[in-house]
Parts: sequence; C-alpha cells; structure tokens
Amino acid sequence: MKQMEEKILREGQVLPGDILKVGSFLNQNIDTEFLGQMAQEFSRLFADSGVTKVLTIEASGIAIAAAVGMEMGVPVLFAKKHRTSNVDGNTYSAKVHSFTHNEDYNVVVSSSYLTKDDHVLLVDDFLANGQALHGLMDLCDQAGAEVVGVAIAIEKCFTGAGDKLREQGLHIESLAMIESMTDSEIVFRS
Repeated sequence: MKQMEEKILREGQVLPGDILKVGSFLNQNIDTEFLGQMAQEFSRLFADSGVTKVLTIEASGIAIAAAVGMEMGVPVLFAKKHRTSNVDGNTYSAKVHSFTHNEDYNVVVSSSYLTKDDHVLLVDDFLANGQALHGLMDLCDQAGAEVVGVAIAIEKCFTGAGDKLREQGLHIESLAMIESMTDSEIVFRS
C-alpha cells in the first residue's frame, strides 16, 4: 500500500534499537480516515479467506483489528496481556515477547470467545520478531481454530521473521515492508 509507505516517510521517526515511531497516525494518535483505508485494503486482500473472526493483542493492534472487523462484518477478539478479574472461566494463554517493550507477557483469551469453528485473521500493527504472531497462533491452536491469514500494517523485513513464517505456508499481507532503516533513510521492499 503506497499510502502507508508515504505516511511512514512523512510522519514516522526511527528511534534507537530499530524502533519505528508511528504514534502520530497509527498507535497513539490514530488517523481514522487512513485507518479506514487500511481496513478496506485488508478486507480486499482477505476477501476469499472465509474469515469469521479477527484476533489481535492489546493494545496497539486493537484499532486496526476493530476497523478490519467492521469492514469485513466479523467479530474482533483481542488477547489481554494480563489475566484480569473480568476474564473468568477457562482461558487459553501463550507467552509473548514484545519487541517494542522488551518484555514478556502471558496473553490470554477466554475459551468461550475462540472456538474450533473460527477461521481467524490475525491483525497487528507491526511484524518484527514474530513473537506476537506465534503467541496468537498458539492461542488458535489451543482452541482448534484455523488461522486463515495475517494482516500487518508495517513489517520489518530485515528481521527475517515474516519470510520464515511465509515459508511455513502462512498467508501474510503487510501494507508496508521495510528492508532497512536508519535515522536518515527508510528503504521499502519493492
């Protein structure tokens, strides 16, 4: 999606540690018009995948997932990073390492919200080391749900995680694919 690349070049900022700050339009201050365009593109890309549910991890993926779910007309579920008192009964859980926060989380979803009948589209803002996706796939495996695809706003291709997952047969669509980045230059995969 050329618009995503242009938005990154115009508004993104590379921080130390291979962090791309896109808070001005995607993570903290959300450009809702652009979010709608992203959702339309993901809906088009996964139109024939039989999606019955969208799944993400709190918090940055929720806005994108909600927009995609609305566009596709399916429910949205997010994995909580911590078990809370409002998550009762049986749950599925998976350990996830956050690239951005360099912290481990035990993400959970209620087993009543994710079932063997679900055909799941995983959605997230970034694909860096693939740990979030592995955690979400683990949750789906525990439920017996089928992962039909992965929708990513921005992929850091230089980590190799996305390519490894594609080699395993996972259908991944990323709106912007970054080959390399420095504080003075961002190079996209063509």
